[in-house]
Amino acid sequence: MSETHILPDMLRPGLRLVFIGTAASTRSAAEGAYYAHPQNRFWRTLHEVGLTPRRFAPHEFRDLTKLGIGFTDVSKTGSGMDHEIEAGDFDAAGLRARLAKAKPQAIAFTSKRAASFYLGKPTGKIAYGRQPDVEGEPVTFVLTSPSGAATRYWSLEPWEELADWFSP
Repeated sequence: MSETHILPDMLRPGLRLVFIGTAASTRSAAEGAYYAHPQNRFWRTLHEVGLTPRRFAPHEFRDLTKLGIGFTDVSKTGSGMDHEIEAGDFDAAGLRARLAKAKPQAIAFTSKRAASFYLGKPTGKIAYGRQPDVEGEPVTFVLTSPSGAATRYWSLEPWEELADWFSP
């Protein structure tokens, strides 16, 4: 297992929302930017549902901290499609520690697979949308994956639910 993070965490105290992916895609790793593949719906969706005032480009991910939005992944050392990442590269305990330090108001997993590591449940037992509140934990959302590879599962509804929560 490599100790080098593929993409930097964008975590700091005071964030309202942190997006959590499973791991960097091959394209994101190559470009050094979250959700960088042109077929990924992430950046288009953020703007479409009103989470951002304009459509940001993947290389602008650092700028979203000014909007109270951060980023991280369950695997900081692996990249590629989920099945290509070694089991030892997924670090739920490390994710929990990073989130405990940053203390965001809410977290949003960009796939059921990412959520399963944090929630400790199989993907089939996780519903999309806002999860039941747990005392001492951030408000938690599970979103449909914006990846082009997950098109058949795509729904804007959980993203809209997140945007409704995020809007003042």
